Amino acid sequence: MLTLHQSPASPFVRKVVVLLHETGQLGEVTLKQATGTPLEPGSLPVDINPLGKIPTLERPDGCTLYDSRVICRYLAERAPKGPRLYPEAPRLWEVLTLEATAEGILDAAVGMRYEVALRPEERQSSEWLEAQWAKIARSLDALESRWMGHLAGPLCMGQIATGCALGYLDFRHDARNWRQGRPALADWQARFAERPSMKATVPG
Repeated sequence: MLTLHQSPASPFVRKVVVLLHETGQLGEVTLKQATGTPLEPGSLPVDINPLGKIPTLERPDGCTLYDSRVICRYLAERAPKGPRLYPEAPRLWEVLTLEATAEGILDAAVGMRYEVALRPEERQSSEWLEAQWAKIARSLDALESRWMGHLAGPLCMGQIATGCALGYLDFRHDARNWRQGRPALADWQARFAERPSMKATVPG
């Protein structure tokens, strides 16, 4: 049995769990709750993942896997059925780039969250926060202008990652109103969020 160290609030975990829903593997994985921060690791799996991050996937027949992209690629490869979330080249490179764009959005958005949640207000850097948001805004503009055709195509891991990234912006940075000026992306997100796998994994 596989064991996924996870927290429902993590958008990186959400990517993995959405994939499990979409590929029919949810019943083959034990979900183990883990909580903590970079300052206080708590129950994060530092004994099996030296980075102390989630998601972390324990396998009974191999090394422990970590980084959501590694875990997603592994689970997509072992899926007995369901969509081909990582297609063959040359489309594969588009999927991986779209997934990397979504991961970059999440890296910046989670960093902003930590800056506000873990540092005293007087020590928070507004310049750093705005620099992170600038990365996110550029990425959202790229999705709006260059990636809508791909987002409208067959389900892939890039779409799942993008849906989870936009969901995290709603969850933690709703006041930033990422939809403003991006009507196509906003419309796509509204439709993608209705997938059963996305509705089952909404962070609360």
